[in-house]
Amino acid sequence: MTGIDIPKILELAPSPAYVVDLGRLRHNLAILEQVQRRSGAKILLALKAFALWGLFPLIRETLHGVCASSPWEARLGREEFGRELHSFAAAFKEDDVRELLVISDHLVFNSFGQLERFRPLWEKEQGRVSIGLRVNPEHSEGHTPIYDPCAPCSRLGIPRKEFEGRSLSGVEGLHFHTLCEQLFEPLERTARAFEEKFGEFLPGMKWLNLGGGHHITREGYDLNGLVALVGYFRNKYGIDVYLEPGEAVAIGTGILVAEVLDLVHNEMDIAILDVSATCHMPDVLEMPYRPAILGGFDPGVKEYTYRLGGPSCLAGDVIGDWSFEQPLKPGDRLAFLDMAHYTMVKTTTFNGIQHPAICSYEPESGELKVIRRFGYEDFKSRLS
Repeated sequence: MTGIDIPKILELAPSPAYVVDLGRLRHNLAILEQVQRRSGAKILLALKAFALWGLFPLIRETLHGVCASSPWEARLGREEFGRELHSFAAAFKEDDVRELLVISDHLVFNSFGQLERFRPLWEKEQGRVSIGLRVNPEHSEGHTPIYDPCAPCSRLGIPRKEFEGRSLSGVEGLHFHTLCEQLFEPLERTARAFEEKFGEFLPGMKWLNLGGGHHITREGYDLNGLVALVGYFRNKYGIDVYLEPGEAVAIGTGILVAEVLDLVHNEMDIAILDVSATCHMPDVLEMPYRPAILGGFDPGVKEYTYRLGGPSCLAGDVIGDWSFEQPLKPGDRLAFLDMAHYTMVKTTTFNGIQHPAICSYEPESGELKVIRRFGYEDFKSRLS
């Protein structure tokens, strides 16, 4: 989060609010553009991680398109991004396929069963829509099972043994997605495992999609290694190579502004905030994940330790324990760091808790823009 004027944002932003720093976003895009220019890769924005479409005009200046995991995401990509659209899901309904064939450039199936079931539909669109298969290299680099597509009994991707005796007629590309928040070395090892199992099919393909989970814009990522790997596949097999990161686009760009509502004591000091783990940062409970806080330290490091919790009725709506140099009081602002990706896309309105506003911050002018505020009608309209 270096380079972001967080004190200024805390002063200007409403609470609660997600705030995306446009300067940091441009920084990330510049790195991704460098990778594209040097390697020839085509990089897509993974909407499942970051779908703040108000910023698509900036992002589409650099990236080739988006990848979608559902017809709704695909529609958003087509309507608001307007470049290449790649669609994949673990399984499709027939109506999904019909809709996606109208708006997608690539459509990737997760099984031979669905490939063949919907062949009469997609064969009519050959030449306009490129068909692919997601494969499972059965090479696990994941540290958290819930996010590991190569975990035992995974439903994601086709194992090599399933290719025996199958027709690849009409299939123009292969896709694997096995990483999560990882640097280059796990990709290199996975690509080696992929090629050993599936390389024999690449000479007949037009493209290879290396999926997402690549922290390309994180400090320490081996950009030269990535450029070389992409070049290897492009040159050896004469194919286009796609990457579809989400976090790499938005990493380090956003904060979640929170306010202390109350302080209580039950064996330890507890601060209740206007943000919720279950509503606004669900990875804290799912993964579990511990976000960083500006000026926050591990428990006991500084004099004042608090458990930070949300306002919901869920007993486990606890974000975690931190210590601070000064005691907290109602009205104090906190900044949870790196809160742009996998936050806004996963929020809920459980308990009718106020949804954070969505804002952007322009460091060049010091302007904070409220892109959207949410009100009662947004909550009411989700049900009927």
